[in-house]
Amino acid sequence: MRRTVTLRAALAALLLATGLGTAQASTANAAPAPEAAETSVSPGLLDAMSRDLGLTEAQAKERLRAERAALDTEQAARSAAGRDYGGSWFEPSTGRLVVALTDRAKADEVRALGADTRLVRHSAAALDRVTTRLNALSAPSGVAGWHVDPEANSVVVTVVRGERNASAVRAFVDRARRTGPVEVAYTPQAPRTYAAGTVGGDPYYTGNVRCSIGFSVHGGFVTAGHCAQAGAAVRGWDGSAMGTFQGSSFPGNDYAYVSIHSGWWTVPVVLGWGTVPDRLVRGSAEAPVGTSICRSGSTTHWHCGTVLARNETVNYAQGAVHQMTKTSVCAEPGDSGGSFISGDQAQGVTSGGWGNCSTGGQTWFQPVNEILSRYGLTLHTA
Repeated sequence: MRRTVTLRAALAALLLATGLGTAQASTANAAPAPEAAETSVSPGLLDAMSRDLGLTEAQAKERLRAERAALDTEQAARSAAGRDYGGSWFEPSTGRLVVALTDRAKADEVRALGADTRLVRHSAAALDRVTTRLNALSAPSGVAGWHVDPEANSVVVTVVRGERNASAVRAFVDRARRTGPVEVAYTPQAPRTYAAGTVGGDPYYTGNVRCSIGFSVHGGFVTAGHCAQAGAAVRGWDGSAMGTFQGSSFPGNDYAYVSIHSGWWTVPVVLGWGTVPDRLVRGSAEAPVGTSICRSGSTTHWHCGTVLARNETVNYAQGAVHQMTKTSVCAEPGDSGGSFISGDQAQGVTSGGWGNCSTGGQTWFQPVNEILSRYGLTLHTA
């Protein structure tokens, strides 16, 4: 589907109707009241959650309500746990946030906030130190990446199944296990980025590469770093000059900032591609592991899934990228840079993955708050 002048006018009208000017600034991390989150649920979003998560309409509504409560609880629970915090995740079977603790003395205080607790051996800080040690190693292509798994209370190294017996892979796993608590998981394919050659569709173009816009910031938008280097010119959906890459990082990170020219403007909107109404962005509060999440991209449009892991290192052919978030959402070439959103909260920009939207797969995104901090940007919110 191609973005048209009519659509752009409709978006502007939507903003005006809600009392918003396109130049109006707001706090990036502002979260709506639970009632606002509930009223923003559209039939299309519920249909997407039904298709991708196997939920009924009633189950999807209840899941969104419970996830909002977990999101509101997580920061307070983390603060209450202090150095005994072992990580947290959303448990779909109970609809509650679970907080891991290394000291049972903190359990009552955390439960009083509305979370369940689990006693574990290793703190989140200790597991993060293991990840830092692994990040200093050079990984072979048969190692897909690694991340902290709070539920397993360990660092999980993911290996491409077909290369699990390769000597370089075995050697890396042995070294990893010497850094701390490490488990091994397997994936059918190695991750890859989702940039693509020029084809028809919505989006932006650099040279012969098509990628997708992530989120509007005041003065431009954020996207994936592997789409282009700093200084690259950007063409919009209609082929006209749109902007310039002001900053780009890949590998190591996978983020970029594009400033836009006069004649273009930013709006706090994620395209729903007709599957759901276009989504207003109201903040960037980070969704816990286990919550539902949806992605918008110029190739496969709108798809949903769940957050599987945070702070994962992904080992692409071009090099490792750190502090990524893994999801069960599918994606395909051309979706790179596109929006990951949970409810009305911006989460990150599409980086890469494995599989496709016909047979399924997994996709990683670069968290948006890191990008905003790196370039000193302000998210355009409603």
